[in-house]
Amino acid sequence: MATAHRLRFFRSLDPLPADGRLLAWPGTKVALLARLRDYLHMVCYAVGLPTDIVPHQMRHTYGTEMLRAGVGFATVMKLLGHTSPAMTMRYVDVTLTDLQREFQLARSKPRHLVPQPKTSSTPVRKGLDDLIDSLLATQHAMEMFRRSLPNGTLRSCLGRLANRLTKILAEIRNSKLPE
Repeated sequence: MATAHRLRFFRSLDPLPADGRLLAWPGTKVALLARLRDYLHMVCYAVGLPTDIVPHQMRHTYGTEMLRAGVGFATVMKLLGHTSPAMTMRYVDVTLTDLQREFQLARSKPRHLVPQPKTSSTPVRKGLDDLIDSLLATQHAMEMFRRSLPNGTLRSCLGRLANRLTKILAEIRNSKLPE
């Protein structure tokens, strides 16, 4: 932001009439880039930077900041006008901090797991219907947990329990009195 303020200051020194833009467009793209490069050199000198900033670095910064702001990679690629992800990766600076943030976000919202059943807004049922609902929810939770386990004794045991619950549910449904 400070760079933009400095550029506005140096733009105000320009003899061209103010047109509301940060930089005046004196004619060609080459002339604009040359003027911008000169302004950036003056800003670097004014703030005491030991190196010069070139206009193209702003393009890299833009891509990186868009990614860090949460804009998707495909969108950043399109905004930069790239046709290949490899080119976009040359433009953006992905740091270890960025990788850690994305990893933690992925762990906090795993998309590979089967979604949990939605809680119903219907009123709680009484009697056998309530028991059936509870057994179905238990069966679902057990199955989701069982699927996350590696093959082994516990997974087999939970599979047998799920089969028993299926038989219990069938028996309850068959013995249910008509209402």
